[in-house]
Amino acid sequence: MKATWEKIDTNLVSLNVEVGAEQVTEALDKAFKKVVQKVNVPGFRKGKVPRGIFESKFGVESLYQDAIDIILPDVYAAAVNEAGILPVDRPEIDVEQFAKGQTFKFSAKVTVKPEVKLGDYKGLEVPSAEAVVTEEEVNEELNRLQQRHAELNVIDEGTVESGDTAVIDFDGSVDGVPFEGGKSERYSLEIGSGSFIPGFEDQVIGLGTGDFKDVEVTFPESYHVADLAGKAAIFKVKLHEIKRKVLPALDDEFAKDVSEFETLAEYKEDLQGKLKERKAKENEATRETAVVEKAAEAAEIEIPQAMVNTETDFMLKDFENRLRMQGMNLELYFQFSGQNEAALREQMRGDAEKRVRNNLVLEAIAKAEGIEVSEEDVNAELETLSKAYNRPADELRDIFSRNGNLDNLKEDVSLRKTIKFLLENSKEAVNA
Repeated sequence: MKATWEKIDTNLVSLNVEVGAEQVTEALDKAFKKVVQKVNVPGFRKGKVPRGIFESKFGVESLYQDAIDIILPDVYAAAVNEAGILPVDRPEIDVEQFAKGQTFKFSAKVTVKPEVKLGDYKGLEVPSAEAVVTEEEVNEELNRLQQRHAELNVIDEGTVESGDTAVIDFDGSVDGVPFEGGKSERYSLEIGSGSFIPGFEDQVIGLGTGDFKDVEVTFPESYHVADLAGKAAIFKVKLHEIKRKVLPALDDEFAKDVSEFETLAEYKEDLQGKLKERKAKENEATRETAVVEKAAEAAEIEIPQAMVNTETDFMLKDFENRLRMQGMNLELYFQFSGQNEAALREQMRGDAEKRVRNNLVLEAIAKAEGIEVSEEDVNAELETLSKAYNRPADELRDIFSRNGNLDNLKEDVSLRKTIKFLLENSKEAVNA
């Protein structure tokens, strides 16, 4: 095999490949074994047609596309490796020659990982802050815990207020015609959660148990169901129950219920320590973000759109997985938020491009500074993951290896080592 390439545009190369006739013959043999299982020729059982009879009846050319499909993936991968290029998107293949007894020639337009021209990345100024926790912050945390451990009690008198949970029936229609997903019975809706179409929850406020109301709303223009986007709708609502939070008292009994401490004073002291630890980590994360973004801003780089699209795909998948952990899915999220997938992707695109830029710059700095990931680094990372997931490190290594994710693990370690290098070579920002 012979592979050559030339640059035809920024981040775009033309890869020209020639493969020997022997490999073409092997691919045709494999294609015949595959195709012959599917053809019917009188006098022969399926799969038992001799090669000569098959070619005389159907022509050897009938095997070409299957042979190309068989040979191309491996040959393309080998050519990319031989040429030393780093593709970031599917190639645009142009088959120039493929025939029995001849060499296989093809060209491919390949979008490749961009070159990074680094700017200043040492001596960057980054913020530094002491992890101080105030009494007010401790009390705010206690209030959040109060809310989390609150009981929902049905109230017999009064009307719906923000923060209440309203148990309702609703039946929606547009121009008098019901629509799919617009009807439910005894649905528990937390008022103020923003989980329904904008304007819906506000109109439930003030209703009393047993009340009826026509709630008028307009679906957002970006609503995920195209037939409903921008349409005015009427929901016939009946209120069955009002549930209101009853907060537990902040006392020693509360501390005993939610912690291992006997008194509220002890619990508050422990909370203060944990909040301080959390704030220290947040401060460190802020410093890491600042130093990476400053190094990235100083670099010159043209990012292929394909890399941004791939990162957006990853972010969307990660978002969907997190929704599942909360008992939701994308369809429900779109219904509640009024967004659609295109709008969500567009919302993610800016962060996706920033992530790609930051990672490319960190990779370039690691290469420039000779930052490498040793076997000890990998073992240390596996031990950390072992404690987090309560699984043996050797088992995790085996899983990563089987799934082909060990290189990704090493890349993550390399990025963190590079960020540490940047911080060690930074200086504290001076406040004006």
